[in-house]
This record gives sequence, structure tokens and C-alpha cells, in this order.
Amino acid sequence: MKMESGSTDTEVAEFAGQLLFRLWRSSHTHAAEALESMGLTTALFGVLNVLGARDGAIQQELGSAMGIDPSTMVSLIDELEREGLAKRRPHPKDRRARQVSITAKGRRQLERARKLAFQAEDEVLQGLTSPEHRELVKLLRKALGAAPPQPLWSAAEGD
Repeated sequence: MKMESGSTDTEVAEFAGQLLFRLWRSSHTHAAEALESMGLTTALFGVLNVLGARDGAIQQELGSAMGIDPSTMVSLIDELEREGLAKRRPHPKDRRARQVSITAKGRRQLERARKLAFQAEDEVLQGLTSPEHRELVKLLRKALGAAPPQPLWSAAEGD
């Protein structure tokens, strides 16, 4: 049975996982298309967005906080460095650790990318009022915080 994207089939509508998957897919597709115009993937945007808030983060801690496996995080930061959006340097107190910082170019790119990502999200969630949108984000954070641990994300899974 083929279902339309707006289907409210009761069996599907009562299963949160299916709804979350379909909403994620719509959100991811819209954001990916918007960010592609800037040469960013959703994964690169995600790292850049967190770096914007946690400038000077330790690379390993950044990966753990984002649920990204270490080798994938290295590749993502390598790409951000190649584009001049981030830079790595040895941590001042731990020679084994690498500190990652967003560059001035990275901050400018992040500002533009966040606008595009918010626009894409607004399109996907246009059926919600602003308070409902904020409540949805709040509930998703709460659910994610209590969700069982899962394996770290790897680039092999796709962006």
C-alpha cells in the first residue's frame, strides 16, 4: 500500500518512530539542499554549528558529544580545515589532545548556513505555530536525553 507524504493512517500516526523518521527525512532533505548551495553537508554544518557554541573544544569530546565516531570526526574536521572554516592545534595542557576552533571565515559561513537551516526547518514544520515548534524541540531534546545509548554515527552510514 503506497501512502501519501501527508497520510494520517492511524497505525502509522500512532507509531512515533515512523513519524520521527518521516519528519527527519523531510527535514534532512530540505536542509541538505539548502546547505549544498554553500558547499556544506548536513554533517559539516552540524560540526560547524557545535563549534560555534563550543569554540576551542577538544576534538575527542566534540565527537562524543555529537555521537560521531572518532575517525569520522577527524574526516569532518579535516574538511572544515581545508575550507578554512576551522583549525586544530595541540591542547595547551594535554599534548595528546587536539583543540578545534572555528575561524572568522567559519563564523561567517555558520551565520549564513544557520539562516538557511532555519528556513528549511520552518518549511518542514510550517504546520506548527511558533510555540508548538519550540515545544517540539523541547520535547525532542527531553526524549533524546533519556533515550538508550546508541553506537556512534559513522560517515559510512551516509550523511
